[in-house]
Amino acid sequence: MNQITVTGMVLTAAPMGEYDKRIVILTRERGKISAFARGARRAGNALMGVTEPFAFGTFAIYEGRTSYTLMSASISNYFSELRQDMEGAYYGFYFMDLAGYYAREGNDETQLLGLLYQTLRALLNPHIPNRLVRCIYELKTVTVNGEGPQVFSCMACGRQEGPWRFSVRRGGFLCENCGRLENGARTLLPSTAYTLQYIVSSPVEKLYTFVVKEEVQGELEKIVADYLEKYVDRHFKSLEILKMIVE
Repeated sequence: MNQITVTGMVLTAAPMGEYDKRIVILTRERGKISAFARGARRAGNALMGVTEPFAFGTFAIYEGRTSYTLMSASISNYFSELRQDMEGAYYGFYFMDLAGYYAREGNDETQLLGLLYQTLRALLNPHIPNRLVRCIYELKTVTVNGEGPQVFSCMACGRQEGPWRFSVRRGGFLCENCGRLENGARTLLPSTAYTLQYIVSSPVEKLYTFVVKEEVQGELEKIVADYLEKYVDRHFKSLEILKMIVE
């Protein structure tokens, strides 16, 4: 077996046997991996705290033929503030579930890991509403994974100037003329169209630097929710719980 060190975040942890855990880590170097943490449920064990969801840092693991075994970890951020806030915690659980849905073992998941980390930090920022954080994260996650909408030209004729409508079926913007011919195309406020363009095109470090008016927030929520309903083939239990908490 070879020992390697990876940078990542614990997405989930589940009991195994009497004292062990099986954790899923989203890593920069190996994508999404599962690892066994021997004795992590035993009181006083050094692996107990570092194998909790949200733990971000470096993980020393042995790479076996068919599995990984966690040996030690150095955690730089536990996101302990989220653990003390039920709403924030379930936003975080949902965000990790969505990241886990897209991540694959062996992939370079540097961008997805960075997005998840910055998004959890944004949940701790009192100046950015959690509702907006969710919209940004959902849209950017599908974009990072190559399934984002086309928001810079008309999906039908290629026109690059608005005003715009949004068609979930088409997967992006339609100009005013083409939008009139598309059943279900949603008219957009100019600020909503710009916000969608900004989220899709901006680097992760620039995402959580703005707020929007309520009417723009409402349009964003409807568009992103409808888009994910069509293009993400998964229903998340964490999202169901989150909706019960915030609604």
